[in-house]
Amino acid sequence: MSDRIPLWRKLYAQVLIAIVVGVAVGALWPGAGVALKPLGDAFIALIRMMIGPVIFCTIVHGIGSMHDMAKVGRIGLKAMLWFELTSTFALVLGLIAAHLVHPGVGIDATMLANATSKAAVAGYVERAASDGVVAHLLAIIPTTFVDAFAKGDLLQVLLVSVLTGVALGRMGPTGGRIAKAVESVGDVLFRVIGLIVHLAPIGIFGAMAYTIGAFGVSSLARLGALVILFYATSAVFIFVVMGVLAQCLGFSIFKFLGYIREELLIVVGTASSEAALPNLMRKLEALGARDTTVGLVVPMGYSFNLCGTNIYMTLGILFLAQATGTHLTLTQELWILAISMLTSKGAAGVTGAGFVTLAATLQIVPDIPIASVSLLLGVDRFMSECRAVTNFVANGVVTLAVSRWEGELSPARLRAAFATHSEPGMTVPAE
Repeated sequence: MSDRIPLWRKLYAQVLIAIVVGVAVGALWPGAGVALKPLGDAFIALIRMMIGPVIFCTIVHGIGSMHDMAKVGRIGLKAMLWFELTSTFALVLGLIAAHLVHPGVGIDATMLANATSKAAVAGYVERAASDGVVAHLLAIIPTTFVDAFAKGDLLQVLLVSVLTGVALGRMGPTGGRIAKAVESVGDVLFRVIGLIVHLAPIGIFGAMAYTIGAFGVSSLARLGALVILFYATSAVFIFVVMGVLAQCLGFSIFKFLGYIREELLIVVGTASSEAALPNLMRKLEALGARDTTVGLVVPMGYSFNLCGTNIYMTLGILFLAQATGTHLTLTQELWILAISMLTSKGAAGVTGAGFVTLAATLQIVPDIPIASVSLLLGVDRFMSECRAVTNFVANGVVTLAVSRWEGELSPARLRAAFATHSEPGMTVPAE
């Protein structure tokens, strides 16, 4: 017992304290809270700096070592099937929630969508209008090999990583030796991330202080019903939809959430699911999922399985329709559902991406005034944390589903892994 780490020294306890103190500072001294924004930005930048190289090393080693290119394609196909299934559930859930509660009814849209907020939303609308399916597909190809890492675009990094891994897989023993060297580099990068993560409490303190200081708790009052409904709908998705899937895989969603509690708190504090991506990959591998599966599915999920963003999009569009008195037919709602499946793809798991994709989707519903998106500006930041958490949890569970489908995991293996991981940082013994 004497060797147990004190609670205050555990990362998740420090992050919790940072969140509480950050909220207090932002509420009591808004100016000081806004000034602390660079702390959160710096922490996210440090993590994002490592994401591209980590994904590259993980995928290149995994593919380069297995010499089975058919398996790579099979894993990718299975992942896409799961992504479409869970994404559709999320989109439909958002529509159902909006129809059951009607959060936009009774809101004076003309009063809230003032000239200032319209000007603020103009930049988002312009970005949304410039995006298209073809442009998005072409954007997956980087200008140069290193440009993918310079931009930090996950899909571009994924593309060059898969190509490099396939090339190594065809080089025989020489490729295997290079892949082993890449694995060693990856181990070094994960150790660097371990050092950076210790700065999480400082970064989260700054991020939370800025959020409360800049937007204020009062901004929740006018649109509080929508925020509460979004959080409740996301909770239903995590605990019911993901919970049922987890149960079918042989583990409890509560066990999984407890296992990734530190990462969840980092996501909440920074409003970015990317901030905890490297740690999530490491923990999924510790549960028994192979590095090849984790390396392919997790990065893909950050572009193709944004379930929290999907809930936000359909719920938000129907909220705006209700707030502006716009009647949508069943055909229009089904069309919104279909288009949302496309516009949600490729939205990075960072703050503000959900807002841009919602504006992009609104382009297809001319009956809803595009300027009405400004209604959501005041509370978007408060909903971005929930979007990020939902995206994060869904990607973790889906990765385990693909791994189980590949025969890498069993219910007994997962139960043993969760039991072994009673404390963060412990490793699962080899089978």
